[in-house]
Amino acid sequence: MKCIGQKPSRFTRYKLMPKRIFLFTLQTFSATGGIQKMTRTLAHALQQVALRNQWDFKLWSAYDAFNDLMPEYLPAENFRGFGTKSWLIILNSIKIASRANVIIISHVNMASIGLIIKAINPKCSVWLIAHGIEVWRPLSFIKKLFLKRCDKIICVSTFTKQEMIGWHNVDTNKCEVLNNALDPFMKLPVSFKKNEHLLQRYKLSADSLILFTLTRLDSAEQYKGYEQVIKVINELKVRFPSIKYILSGKYDAVEEARIKYLINEYNVDDQVILTGFIYESELPDHFLLADLFVLPSKKEGFGIVFIEALACGLPVVCGNVDGSMDAIRNGELGTAVNPDDLNELKNTLSEYLQTPLTTVMRKKLQQQCLHYFNEEDYINKLQQLLQDEPIS
Repeated sequence: MKCIGQKPSRFTRYKLMPKRIFLFTLQTFSATGGIQKMTRTLAHALQQVALRNQWDFKLWSAYDAFNDLMPEYLPAENFRGFGTKSWLIILNSIKIASRANVIIISHVNMASIGLIIKAINPKCSVWLIAHGIEVWRPLSFIKKLFLKRCDKIICVSTFTKQEMIGWHNVDTNKCEVLNNALDPFMKLPVSFKKNEHLLQRYKLSADSLILFTLTRLDSAEQYKGYEQVIKVINELKVRFPSIKYILSGKYDAVEEARIKYLINEYNVDDQVILTGFIYESELPDHFLLADLFVLPSKKEGFGIVFIEALACGLPVVCGNVDGSMDAIRNGELGTAVNPDDLNELKNTLSEYLQTPLTTVMRKKLQQQCLHYFNEEDYINKLQQLLQDEPIS
């Protein structure tokens, strides 16, 4: 029985005084990149935390239009997209600054909004989400000032945290590592059968040994490592005559020409299949089609595509010099190689290809991935981080 005059417990205080949480994003629903995927999952998780605690949560997007909203992630009344009038997000942030308790800035390019809100309401807790290459570099005066003024930096991987500290000398105590989680609406396979329609589309036989890469193919971002895979395919095809390499992702004209040149130079025209953009709805079937996912990148902040592959029971080979290590749990869920060592890459791919991938192996990988990167754990971690913030 509660005594008269007794102070309410910390838990009771949170219940009695609802928090007002705002998530500011550049884009969430109108694009399909890794940051957008992460932000959709973050928005859904924050919505669940708000419902559990009777808090108020809103997502404001600078470049999404209202019609871009995917209503499964959050209700329409909790979303505002500024679309063609993206500059209005700054003016409106001024209006809500005094009544916000927690502001989450999803990209450092929105640093000015965080600074404005902090100046108006110093008691408001302002967070930054740090993904990868956008913060692994010298930053402008405004962005560096924001790093000093913000209260928390949520880093998607241990590597990103280390880079934040190394590049910008931020307070270690500000940085929290919160690995990305799987999209709660991703359709996960149950039977692990190869899709017949895709086999026919790409003119593959059921016994083809298939390597798969899915990434953005951008001439300005030549660090993903798929050219390294193209280089070793020429040697691998001698030992594995049925090998095929499906290279997927949206590409620009310059990168398309470079990739086709490499394919011709290394004489792997019959092995490499360049698909272009793949719709989200077809991703699980592409993961099921393959025997191994390979992306020996040098600059992944985390690599959501790795956990998507693992969630479909597909083994993963990644680079060992970036945030990919968190996605494979430092080797527990996959294999990391030196992206610049072609022999190491070739030998690692050979080891996987010589061991047939069974349904049992796929199921085990899927279960391990879901154990570490499920949304429920992600929600609980967010809940704890938010509960640690006092109500202003």
